[in-house]
Amino acid sequence: MNEAAGVVTGSGTRTHQDTVVICGGRGFIGSALVQALTARGYSVLVLSRSGSGETHHGASVLAYSELAQLRACRAVINLAGADIAGGRWTAARKQELRGSRLETTALLCEWVRQLQSPPQVFVSASAIGYYGETGETPVDESAAAGHDFASRLCRDWEAALDLPADIRRVILRIGVVLGPRGGALRRMLPAFRLGLGGPIGHGRQWMSWIALADLLNLILSALDDAKYAGVYNAVAPEPVRNRDFARALGGVLHRPALLPVPAFVLRLLLGEMSSLLLGSQRILPQHALEQGFQFRYAEIEQALATALGQVDESGG
Repeated sequence: MNEAAGVVTGSGTRTHQDTVVICGGRGFIGSALVQALTARGYSVLVLSRSGSGETHHGASVLAYSELAQLRACRAVINLAGADIAGGRWTAARKQELRGSRLETTALLCEWVRQLQSPPQVFVSASAIGYYGETGETPVDESAAAGHDFASRLCRDWEAALDLPADIRRVILRIGVVLGPRGGALRRMLPAFRLGLGGPIGHGRQWMSWIALADLLNLILSALDDAKYAGVYNAVAPEPVRNRDFARALGGVLHRPALLPVPAFVLRLLLGEMSSLLLGSQRILPQHALEQGFQFRYAEIEQALATALGQVDESGG
Protein backbone atom coordinates (compact mmCIF):
# COMPACT_ATOMS: atom_id res chain seq x y z
CA MET A 1 0.00 0.00 0.00
CA ASN A 2 1.20 3.48 -0.81
CA GLU A 3 2.53 5.01 2.38
CA ALA A 4 1.09 8.38 1.37
CA ALA A 5 -2.31 6.90 2.10
CA GLY A 6 -1.35 6.42 5.72
CA VAL A 7 -1.54 2.63 5.85
CA VAL A 8 0.55 -0.37 4.90
CA THR A 9 -0.53 -3.93 4.38
CA GLY A 10 0.49 -6.79 6.63
CA SER A 11 1.19 -6.29 10.31
CA GLY A 12 2.54 -2.75 10.01
CA THR A 13 0.40 0.30 10.65
CA ARG A 14 0.94 3.93 9.72
CA THR A 15 -1.16 6.96 10.47
CA HIS A 16 -1.87 9.96 8.32
CA GLN A 17 -4.06 12.67 9.76
CA ASP A 18 -4.41 14.52 6.44
CA THR A 19 -6.02 11.62 4.59
CA VAL A 20 -9.54 11.95 3.18
CA VAL A 21 -11.27 8.58 3.12
CA ILE A 22 -13.94 8.09 0.45
CA CYS A 23 -16.48 5.29 0.43
CA GLY A 24 -18.09 4.97 -2.99
CA GLY A 25 -15.12 6.63 -4.65
CA ARG A 26 -15.34 4.57 -7.85
CA GLY A 27 -18.79 5.73 -8.91
CA PHE A 28 -19.86 8.63 -11.11
CA ILE A 29 -19.71 11.26 -8.34
CA GLY A 30 -16.93 9.58 -6.36
CA SER A 31 -14.49 9.34 -9.27
CA ALA A 32 -14.91 13.04 -10.04
CA LEU A 33 -14.49 13.86 -6.34
CA VAL A 34 -11.28 11.83 -6.09
CA GLN A 35 -9.82 13.85 -8.96
CA ALA A 36 -10.95 17.14 -7.43
CA LEU A 37 -9.42 16.28 -4.05
CA THR A 38 -6.10 15.08 -5.45
CA ALA A 39 -5.91 18.24 -7.59
CA ARG A 40 -6.17 20.21 -4.34
CA GLY A 41 -3.30 18.26 -2.84
CA TYR A 42 -5.28 16.03 -0.50
CA SER A 43 -4.08 12.52 0.27
CA VAL A 44 -7.06 10.40 -0.79
CA LEU A 45 -7.90 6.83 0.15
CA VAL A 46 -10.70 5.00 -1.65
CA LEU A 47 -12.45 2.18 0.18
CA SER A 48 -13.39 -0.84 -1.91
CA ARG A 49 -14.67 -4.37 -1.37
CA SER A 50 -11.44 -5.50 -3.00
CA GLY A 51 -8.45 -4.03 -4.72
CA SER A 52 -5.98 -3.07 -1.99
CA GLY A 53 -2.71 -2.04 -3.58
CA GLU A 54 -4.42 -0.56 -6.63
CA THR A 55 -4.87 3.10 -7.44
CA HIS A 56 -7.91 5.00 -8.71
CA HIS A 57 -7.29 8.36 -10.40
CA GLY A 58 -4.11 8.66 -8.38
CA ALA A 59 -5.68 7.70 -5.04
CA SER A 60 -4.75 4.57 -3.10
CA VAL A 61 -7.39 1.85 -2.73
CA LEU A 62 -7.98 0.00 0.53
CA ALA A 63 -10.28 -2.98 1.04
CA TYR A 64 -12.92 -2.72 3.76
CA SER A 65 -11.37 -5.81 5.36
CA GLU A 66 -8.18 -3.82 5.96
CA LEU A 67 -9.84 -0.66 7.24
CA ALA A 68 -8.62 -1.23 10.79
CA GLN A 69 -5.07 -0.51 9.59
CA LEU A 70 -5.97 3.15 9.17
CA ARG A 71 -5.78 4.74 12.62
CA ALA A 72 -6.35 8.39 11.72
CA CYS A 73 -7.80 10.56 8.97
CA ARG A 74 -8.81 14.15 8.37
CA ALA A 75 -12.25 13.49 6.88
CA VAL A 76 -14.61 10.74 5.76
CA ILE A 77 -16.91 11.09 2.75
CA ASN A 78 -19.58 8.40 2.45
CA LEU A 79 -21.09 8.11 -1.04
CA ALA A 80 -21.73 4.37 -0.94
CA GLY A 81 -25.00 2.94 -2.17
CA ALA A 82 -26.29 0.77 -5.00
CA ASP A 83 -27.90 2.72 -7.88
CA ILE A 84 -31.50 3.31 -6.87
CA ALA A 85 -32.48 3.58 -10.54
CA GLY A 86 -30.57 0.47 -11.53
CA GLY A 87 -33.51 -1.92 -11.72
CA ARG A 88 -37.08 -2.71 -10.64
CA TRP A 89 -37.65 -2.50 -6.91
CA THR A 90 -38.22 -6.17 -6.23
CA ALA A 91 -38.00 -7.35 -2.64
CA ALA A 92 -34.43 -8.51 -3.25
CA ARG A 93 -33.49 -5.22 -4.91
CA LYS A 94 -34.93 -3.20 -2.03
CA GLN A 95 -32.87 -5.23 0.39
CA GLU A 96 -29.75 -4.57 -1.68
CA LEU A 97 -30.47 -0.84 -1.76
CA ARG A 98 -30.90 -0.77 2.00
CA GLY A 99 -27.91 -2.94 2.79
CA SER A 100 -25.53 -1.04 0.55
CA ARG A 101 -26.39 2.15 2.43
CA LEU A 102 -27.22 1.24 6.00
CA GLU A 103 -24.68 -1.52 6.54
CA THR A 104 -21.84 0.44 4.96
CA THR A 105 -22.68 3.55 6.99
CA ALA A 106 -22.81 1.50 10.20
CA LEU A 107 -19.44 -0.08 9.38
CA LEU A 108 -17.83 3.32 8.81
CA CYS A 109 -19.30 4.76 12.00
CA GLU A 110 -18.09 1.80 14.06
CA TRP A 111 -14.58 2.25 12.64
CA VAL A 112 -14.62 6.01 13.31
CA ARG A 113 -15.66 5.49 16.94
CA GLN A 114 -12.58 3.33 17.48
CA LEU A 115 -10.05 5.71 15.94
CA GLN A 116 -7.28 7.16 18.09
CA SER A 117 -7.47 10.35 16.03
CA PRO A 118 -11.01 10.68 14.66
CA PRO A 119 -11.86 12.78 11.58
CA GLN A 120 -12.77 16.42 11.89
CA VAL A 121 -15.76 16.00 9.60
CA PHE A 122 -17.93 13.21 8.23
CA VAL A 123 -19.81 14.02 4.99
CA SER A 124 -22.56 11.55 4.18
CA ALA A 125 -24.74 11.34 1.09
CA SER A 126 -28.49 11.07 1.20
CA ALA A 127 -31.04 12.03 -1.47
CA ILE A 128 -33.99 14.33 -2.01
CA GLY A 129 -36.06 11.16 -2.16
CA TYR A 130 -36.18 11.78 1.60
CA TYR A 131 -39.11 14.17 1.06
CA GLY A 132 -41.22 11.94 -1.15
CA GLU A 133 -43.82 13.52 -3.43
CA THR A 134 -43.97 17.29 -2.85
CA GLY A 135 -46.17 18.34 -5.77
CA GLU A 136 -46.18 22.11 -6.34
CA THR A 137 -44.95 22.95 -2.83
CA PRO A 138 -41.41 24.35 -2.51
CA VAL A 139 -39.58 22.35 0.15
CA ASP A 140 -36.46 23.14 2.17
CA GLU A 141 -34.45 21.19 4.74
CA SER A 142 -37.03 21.76 7.49
CA ALA A 143 -39.63 19.53 5.78
CA ALA A 144 -40.47 16.10 7.17
CA ALA A 145 -39.70 12.81 5.46
CA GLY A 146 -42.21 11.28 3.08
CA HIS A 147 -43.77 7.84 3.41
CA ASP A 148 -42.81 5.88 0.28
CA PHE A 149 -39.94 3.41 -0.09
CA ALA A 150 -37.37 6.00 -1.20
CA SER A 151 -38.31 8.27 1.71
CA ARG A 152 -37.94 5.50 4.28
CA LEU A 153 -34.66 4.45 2.71
CA CYS A 154 -33.19 7.95 2.99
CA ARG A 155 -34.57 8.46 6.50
CA ASP A 156 -33.03 5.22 7.75
CA TRP A 157 -29.77 5.95 5.88
CA GLU A 158 -29.42 9.25 7.69
CA ALA A 159 -30.40 7.69 11.02
CA ALA A 160 -27.57 5.14 10.62
CA LEU A 161 -25.06 7.98 11.00
CA ASP A 162 -24.05 7.25 14.62
CA LEU A 163 -20.96 9.31 15.43
CA PRO A 164 -19.36 10.92 18.47
CA ALA A 165 -20.85 14.34 19.17
CA ASP A 166 -17.57 16.19 18.61
CA ILE A 167 -17.31 15.10 14.96
CA ARG A 168 -18.84 17.64 12.59
CA ARG A 169 -21.32 15.90 10.36
CA VAL A 170 -22.76 17.08 7.05
CA ILE A 171 -25.63 15.27 5.30
CA LEU A 172 -26.18 16.08 1.62
CA ARG A 173 -29.62 15.30 0.20
CA ILE A 174 -28.61 15.08 -3.44
CA GLY A 175 -30.88 15.74 -6.41
CA VAL A 176 -30.47 14.66 -10.04
CA VAL A 177 -26.76 15.13 -10.79
CA LEU A 178 -25.90 16.46 -14.26
CA GLY A 179 -22.36 15.77 -15.41
CA PRO A 180 -20.39 14.18 -18.22
CA ARG A 181 -19.89 10.42 -18.53
CA GLY A 182 -22.46 9.23 -16.07
CA GLY A 183 -25.51 9.78 -13.92
CA ALA A 184 -28.97 10.57 -15.24
CA LEU A 185 -27.73 12.02 -18.53
CA ARG A 186 -26.07 8.75 -19.49
CA ARG A 187 -29.50 7.08 -19.53
CA MET A 188 -31.25 9.93 -21.32
CA LEU A 189 -28.81 10.80 -24.08
CA PRO A 190 -29.29 7.87 -26.50
CA ALA A 191 -32.98 8.65 -27.04
CA PHE A 192 -32.52 12.42 -27.10
CA ARG A 193 -29.65 12.22 -29.59
CA LEU A 194 -31.92 10.27 -31.93
CA GLY A 195 -34.63 12.90 -31.61
CA LEU A 196 -36.80 10.47 -29.65
CA GLY A 197 -36.65 12.24 -26.30
CA GLY A 198 -39.39 14.21 -24.64
CA PRO A 199 -41.24 14.87 -21.40
CA ILE A 200 -42.13 12.06 -19.04
CA GLY A 201 -45.84 11.60 -18.37
CA HIS A 202 -47.62 14.96 -18.37
CA GLY A 203 -44.27 16.72 -17.93
CA ARG A 204 -45.51 19.15 -15.28
CA GLN A 205 -43.69 17.46 -12.41
CA TRP A 206 -40.79 19.35 -10.85
CA MET A 207 -37.20 18.12 -11.17
CA SER A 208 -34.58 19.21 -8.66
CA TRP A 209 -31.11 18.92 -10.13
CA ILE A 210 -27.51 19.98 -9.53
CA ALA A 211 -24.49 20.31 -11.80
CA LEU A 212 -21.73 17.89 -10.90
CA ALA A 213 -19.26 20.77 -10.55
CA ASP A 214 -21.50 22.48 -7.99
CA LEU A 215 -21.97 19.26 -6.05
CA LEU A 216 -18.19 18.78 -5.90
CA ASN A 217 -17.72 22.37 -4.73
CA LEU A 218 -20.37 21.87 -2.06
CA ILE A 219 -18.56 18.79 -0.75
CA LEU A 220 -15.22 20.61 -0.79
CA SER A 221 -16.80 23.53 1.07
CA ALA A 222 -18.12 21.13 3.70
CA LEU A 223 -14.60 19.75 4.15
CA ASP A 224 -12.84 23.11 4.38
CA ASP A 225 -15.34 25.33 6.20
CA ALA A 226 -16.23 24.46 9.79
CA LYS A 227 -19.46 26.48 9.49
CA TYR A 228 -20.95 23.67 7.39
CA ALA A 229 -22.90 21.32 9.64
CA GLY A 230 -26.23 19.53 9.49
CA VAL A 231 -28.45 18.80 6.49
CA TYR A 232 -28.11 20.45 3.08
CA ASN A 233 -30.26 20.00 0.00
CA ALA A 234 -27.66 19.51 -2.73
CA VAL A 235 -29.76 20.96 -5.54
CA ALA A 236 -29.58 24.05 -7.74
CA PRO A 237 -31.73 27.01 -6.63
CA GLU A 238 -33.93 26.78 -9.75
CA PRO A 239 -35.79 23.46 -10.10
CA VAL A 240 -37.45 22.93 -13.47
CA ARG A 241 -40.51 21.15 -14.74
CA ASN A 242 -39.77 17.93 -16.57
CA ARG A 243 -41.10 19.27 -19.88
CA ASP A 244 -38.78 22.28 -19.61
CA PHE A 245 -35.84 20.01 -18.81
CA ALA A 246 -36.62 17.92 -21.91
CA ARG A 247 -36.91 21.06 -24.03
CA ALA A 248 -33.56 22.35 -22.70
CA LEU A 249 -31.78 19.06 -23.32
CA GLY A 250 -33.18 18.84 -26.84
CA GLY A 251 -32.09 22.41 -27.47
CA VAL A 252 -28.51 21.77 -26.32
CA LEU A 253 -28.37 18.71 -28.59
CA HIS A 254 -30.14 20.50 -31.47
CA ARG A 255 -32.75 17.76 -31.55
CA PRO A 256 -36.53 17.82 -31.17
CA ALA A 257 -37.80 16.77 -27.74
CA LEU A 258 -41.49 16.36 -28.38
CA LEU A 259 -42.22 12.66 -27.89
CA PRO A 260 -43.72 12.12 -24.43
CA VAL A 261 -43.17 8.90 -22.54
CA PRO A 262 -46.62 7.81 -21.31
CA ALA A 263 -46.88 7.33 -17.56
CA PHE A 264 -48.64 3.97 -17.91
CA VAL A 265 -45.72 2.61 -19.96
CA LEU A 266 -43.24 3.57 -17.23
CA ARG A 267 -45.44 2.04 -14.55
CA LEU A 268 -45.69 -1.15 -16.58
CA LEU A 269 -41.94 -1.36 -17.24
CA LEU A 270 -40.57 -0.08 -13.93
CA GLY A 271 -43.29 -0.74 -11.39
CA GLU A 272 -42.81 1.14 -8.11
CA MET A 273 -39.50 2.57 -9.33
CA SER A 274 -41.42 4.70 -11.85
CA SER A 275 -42.14 7.11 -8.98
CA LEU A 276 -38.59 8.43 -9.40
CA LEU A 277 -39.53 9.74 -12.85
CA LEU A 278 -43.21 10.57 -12.42
CA GLY A 279 -43.05 12.15 -8.98
CA SER A 280 -42.75 15.90 -8.43
CA GLN A 281 -40.08 17.32 -6.13
CA ARG A 282 -39.62 21.09 -5.91
CA ILE A 283 -36.65 21.15 -3.53
CA LEU A 284 -34.74 24.29 -2.55
CA PRO A 285 -31.15 24.56 -1.20
CA GLN A 286 -32.08 26.97 1.58
CA HIS A 287 -29.32 25.94 3.99
CA ALA A 288 -26.56 26.22 1.38
CA LEU A 289 -27.80 29.65 0.29
CA GLU A 290 -27.90 30.85 3.89
CA GLN A 291 -24.35 29.56 4.26
CA GLY A 292 -23.32 31.81 1.36
CA PHE A 293 -22.63 29.00 -1.09
CA GLN A 294 -22.40 30.27 -4.66
CA PHE A 295 -23.93 28.05 -7.33
CA ARG A 296 -21.94 28.31 -10.51
CA TYR A 297 -24.59 26.61 -12.61
CA ALA A 298 -28.01 27.88 -11.55
CA GLU A 299 -29.68 27.65 -14.98
CA ILE A 300 -30.50 24.33 -16.57
CA GLU A 301 -29.38 25.26 -20.09
CA GLN A 302 -25.92 26.28 -18.88
CA ALA A 303 -25.58 23.14 -16.74
CA LEU A 304 -26.57 20.84 -19.62
CA ALA A 305 -24.34 22.61 -22.14
CA THR A 306 -21.37 22.30 -19.76
CA ALA A 307 -22.11 18.66 -18.97
CA LEU A 308 -22.19 17.87 -22.69
CA GLY A 309 -18.96 19.72 -23.39
CA GLN A 310 -20.42 22.68 -25.25
CA VAL A 311 -19.19 25.16 -22.63
CA ASP A 312 -15.80 24.89 -21.00
CA GLU A 313 -15.37 24.88 -17.22
CA SER A 314 -14.30 28.52 -17.21
CA GLY A 315 -17.77 29.42 -18.43
CA GLY A 316 -16.60 30.46 -21.90
